[in-house]
Amino acid sequence: MVQTVNLSKDLGFLRIGAAVPALKVADVDFNVKAIIDIVEKAGAAGIQVLSLPEMCITGYTLGDLVQQESLLAKAADGLNSLVESTAGSNMMLIIGLPMCIDQKVFNCAAVICGGQILGIIPKTYLPSYKEYYENRWFVSSEDALSDIVHIDGRAVPFGTNILFTLHGLPSAIIGVEICEDMWVPLAPHEYQALAGATVLVNISASNEILAKADWRRTMVSSESGRCIAASCYVSAGTGESSNDVVFGGHCLIAENGNILKESQRLLPDPSLITSDIDLDRLVHDRIILNSFRQSPAHIKPFRVIETYVDDTAATGLLRDIDPQPFVPKDPARRAERCHDIFSMQVAALAKKLTGAKIDRIILGVSGGLDSTLALLAAAKTADFLQMPRKNIYAFTMPGFGTTERTHNNATSLCKALGVNIKRVDISTSCKAHLSDLEHSGSEDIVFENNQARYRTEFLFNKANELHGILLGTGDLTEVALGWSTFSGDHMSHYHINVSVPKTLVRYLIRWVADEELSGTPAQKVLYDVLDTPISPELKRPVKGKISQMSEDVIGPVELADFFLYPLVRLGTRPGKILFLANEARKQKLFEGHYTLEDIHRWLMNFIKRFFSNQFKRTCLPEGPKVGSVSLSPRGDWRMPSDAEPALWLEDLENMYSKLRR
Repeated sequence: MVQTVNLSKDLGFLRIGAAVPALKVADVDFNVKAIIDIVEKAGAAGIQVLSLPEMCITGYTLGDLVQQESLLAKAADGLNSLVESTAGSNMMLIIGLPMCIDQKVFNCAAVICGGQILGIIPKTYLPSYKEYYENRWFVSSEDALSDIVHIDGRAVPFGTNILFTLHGLPSAIIGVEICEDMWVPLAPHEYQALAGATVLVNISASNEILAKADWRRTMVSSESGRCIAASCYVSAGTGESSNDVVFGGHCLIAENGNILKESQRLLPDPSLITSDIDLDRLVHDRIILNSFRQSPAHIKPFRVIETYVDDTAATGLLRDIDPQPFVPKDPARRAERCHDIFSMQVAALAKKLTGAKIDRIILGVSGGLDSTLALLAAAKTADFLQMPRKNIYAFTMPGFGTTERTHNNATSLCKALGVNIKRVDISTSCKAHLSDLEHSGSEDIVFENNQARYRTEFLFNKANELHGILLGTGDLTEVALGWSTFSGDHMSHYHINVSVPKTLVRYLIRWVADEELSGTPAQKVLYDVLDTPISPELKRPVKGKISQMSEDVIGPVELADFFLYPLVRLGTRPGKILFLANEARKQKLFEGHYTLEDIHRWLMNFIKRFFSNQFKRTCLPEGPKVGSVSLSPRGDWRMPSDAEPALWLEDLENMYSKLRR
């Protein structure tokens, strides 16, 4: 029997929406019905928190009509009608309207849920420049006399110092502000975030002028990043008066600096956008970024109001899943990322050489992806330092498992790049060592590590002899999985690829081939390297072909990197990672074809390997951090080598039991 996976309880997501209903200026009955219609659509979509535009009950472009007693009374009636009509819905609604309180008119946001008005938030900053005249009609929240307003005999919290929480979901804390409040220095949402708000809602009536949409995108995305929060922005639509301006109904949902969903503008019909916000990610980033906690503490106390919203089944997740979290989808951005990483590798290696007053680089080349990238970075660094490429000493060290294809590619690439290349066959030395060990020669761990350790010993000694530095080649994915021989290829003087994941290594090499080496003999070699199976080549070939496939042991690298990013960067629970990977599988986002059982098996393998191989990461050599994920024991990752993975495996199994049939 399939158990339900709940969006919020099990996955830490919150489904939020931004809606622009149909509108007629000053026709409250029409507007209330239009709001109810779009609320019903939102309910069918499983939305838990829905935001609607500023003054949407009456229309924003009322002019002096907003001070008319009949309009204000009708707006209050309209709010009550909405409360009654949505009483059976456990969805939080944030709705704009004008309200007369203490003989003053305020531009307000009413927050309602389950047949109750939870709070009224008045606008603070009233624009009165160019096309705006709000000081003519409204009073700022700073001039409010009361912190409670009575509606139908019930006392309702009133003010800007109100936050809303959702029962059973402690990480969902919602702050509300209105339009201009977002655009000022030290905006209300910043104080809300410092007080714990993870979802920042701005209901607006922002008119359209050329390039203003770009500025909104910048503001909403950047403020969500600065506040480590989700931002939901909704603006008035084309139903507003066009006497002097036009409104486009621009809606945006962003999370921690990234826009997740955006509406089309200037539509004739109502619009609704929805996204699932990852609250767990926001809380994780706030936990680890201590500078966020060090922000000014002089924050006025907030009143916290709790309500209940329905959880929803996590089917049809309303959120894009990136199957390659380390690799940008957009080709232009991907090329820019490759350029930046390669440039950082070159700059880092150049500094390491000049700082050590060394002008020679030694490395082993195998014809595989990682040593190829290291060799390319070394060659570019030589050019960067105006140093002869002959100062790079590359060694092919064929052993028991080396194939002709990889050896030829390594040799051909070195020659094409103009670096020193020498072949050192390690078979005889390794056989002698196995004999000393009284080893049978069977292909066990001793047989494999003997080759890896001898290669490293040779390279270190050669580096001493040539007064150079030994350049390591392993990548971030291998570091996470411990796919290296301790005191073998695990060690070097400088680990140039240490924070580059395997999925990105491929794109980097292709980028160098196409952008740096296009039309050269090296380009063709690089294409063949990219087509070569990933292997340490420590077991004997079969009919001249590679017999040992890394992905048969550590799993498909695209899955390994999919697991690695959320686990290390976001602190995501394994069960949630499994769910997301399964969603990506169902959407056929991965290059490989997997079953749920495949993903479960490889994720379990990843967790076990990640925990059991921390001892290798604890003594990693130095290497440059180039992305947001690093496992450097001196920088980003400190973990005991004897920690138990039981909790993580238990979480994985709990989710697996819900997903499998």
